[in-house]
Amino acid sequence: MSNKGFHVAVVGATGAVGQQMLKTLEERNFPIKTLTLLSSARSAGKTVSFRGEDVTIQEAKPESFEEIDIALFSAGGSVSEMLAPEAAKRGAIVIDNTSAFRMHPDVPLVVPEVNKEDLRGHNGIIANPNCSTIQMLVALEPIRQAYGLKKVIVSTYQAVSGAGAKAVEELYSQTKAIINNEPFEPQILPVGSDKKHYQIAFNAIPQIDKFQDNGFTYEEMKMINETKKIMHMEDLPVAATCVRLPVATGHSESLYFETEKGGLSAADIQNVLKDAPGVVLQDNPSEQIYPMPADCVGKNDTFVGRIRKDLDTDNGFHMWVVSDNLLKGAAWNSVQIAETLIDMGIVTEK
Repeated sequence: MSNKGFHVAVVGATGAVGQQMLKTLEERNFPIKTLTLLSSARSAGKTVSFRGEDVTIQEAKPESFEEIDIALFSAGGSVSEMLAPEAAKRGAIVIDNTSAFRMHPDVPLVVPEVNKEDLRGHNGIIANPNCSTIQMLVALEPIRQAYGLKKVIVSTYQAVSGAGAKAVEELYSQTKAIINNEPFEPQILPVGSDKKHYQIAFNAIPQIDKFQDNGFTYEEMKMINETKKIMHMEDLPVAATCVRLPVATGHSESLYFETEKGGLSAADIQNVLKDAPGVVLQDNPSEQIYPMPADCVGKNDTFVGRIRKDLDTDNGFHMWVVSDNLLKGAAWNSVQIAETLIDMGIVTEK
């Protein structure tokens, strides 16, 4: 690859997020001296093109991480639980895209625009947050810094790609079947259900992951708990309702939040966000300018619009937040963490 740079491993290289990680590493011209691609035994031996060279995929084993500097994981929680500690034990810094370590007290959970300083406390493993949490906090953090934050209520409109490639295939096949008046049997969504699967085409499923004893789904609890951890605000009231929509890529969110400071206008919120890192403000209702998932695909930023003051609560506001769930929600945030580790001098070339 190069005489200078880092030895980087991508675990889950053949998956949707793994492929996006490789594409992002290439687009960002990440300083890679050696690239190791790891996956299951089933995919071992296949080749993937990276920077014009064919790289052979190897089976992921503990010994695969010898001499690795940075390991990007996106191969499922069970793989991370088994192999991430092995990689860290061998000196690699693991950036894990699964939920396996997110709530571990000694594992930083990081969105670089929000809490990059937490990277200094890593013990070999860094967790990438849930895709919906990431875009929400990129939008909320500048507001929190400027005006404080008292409460967050979010409803998500999540793309099918968040449930994997097979779910996207089912969306397309169901859509064709309905248009052609053909029968079909739902097999995938909601993922994690051991009872029923439902039609996603021309439908909305108000369940993402399994229901918990408190009536919230695991996805909703991820957003609630991760927000408090990342922002270091354990007492912040947060509520979430997560819904799967028949959109291939791009999560959308309707956010209600309350600021500590009163007497603010929608323009005050817009002014804070217009130059915020990672945020693109698209907010001109008179010209019907607002973010939409179809326009965010393939882009690293988080798009914010429809900012308006609540009609009944002085310090309450509403806004609409959209981002590519495979990029900022997964691959780009992971690579961005790696870039930040280098920029902060936490990882250096050997």
